[in-house]
Amino acid sequence: MKILIAGKICENENLIREISSMGHTVTEFPDERVSLVSRGISPKDFEGVICNGLFLYNDAREFLNLKYVQLLSAGLDRVPVDYLNARGVKIFNAKGVYDIPISEFALCGVLDLYKRSAFFYENKKRRKFEKRRDLIELYGKTVLIVGCGSVGTECAKKFSAMGTKVLGVDIIKKTNPYFESIYTINELDSILPNADIVILTLPLTEKTEGLFDEYRFSLMKKGSVIVNVSRGKVVVESALISALKTRLYGGVIDVFETEPLPNESELWSLDNAVITPHNSFVSENNDERLNGVILKNLKDMK
Repeated sequence: MKILIAGKICENENLIREISSMGHTVTEFPDERVSLVSRGISPKDFEGVICNGLFLYNDAREFLNLKYVQLLSAGLDRVPVDYLNARGVKIFNAKGVYDIPISEFALCGVLDLYKRSAFFYENKKRRKFEKRRDLIELYGKTVLIVGCGSVGTECAKKFSAMGTKVLGVDIIKKTNPYFESIYTINELDSILPNADIVILTLPLTEKTEGLFDEYRFSLMKKGSVIVNVSRGKVVVESALISALKTRLYGGVIDVFETEPLPNESELWSLDNAVITPHNSFVSENNDERLNGVILKNLKDMK
């Protein structure tokens, strides 16, 4: 198979060597934000593509011989899924690769807020020895995870180990040993007022875009925490800012409507917001897990 490998994954020499040893012909294209045609490369030459955001900048209709797409993300929102499915193209995501670092990040972010880490960090820089009497326990809190896939399940493992009550919301009712109960998305509004912490791990789709708007934030418990490690557009950012200023204890926000987050965004100035640059998935073990997923899926294509 002739395979185009695009983006930062081109730096993964071990993976490229393994794919080549399987008999595939590999073309590397490091900058996904550039048109292939503008660089004299014909999309119709490729039967397979391994990428992250390539289809945001290249028209999938030009890949006339495409049979296989391997994404480097867990989300499918950067590819025209319906179009490719209709053509019989097999699409694989990076399910399972980033679950552990994202779940650790979510737990860390909530504890940062509850234990006032920012306050102590600032005082350390000033060499100021000052106690805080308003630290909060995670133990006994109710955690609602919206999106009970592999990332949501890993979050449930971490938070349940800390003595919390973990509830879930998903497209359908299902059982999962790490959740006390899982409700359908249609029941979200009735569950939200019970949660001390709401963690968003759901994919971005037409149905989930803007899911957390002014109304949904109004349903959240006064003094609760929002964690978004899914996609920025699942949340209406203006509503999030308003809720952080008036209702919520705090937010752990790793993804945004516009990335990079604009300098003028009010989120930067909110003391109760932990702001990170879409960084929750990063880990020293990702390459090993990702290589395993990619190579397995390629073998399954035969």
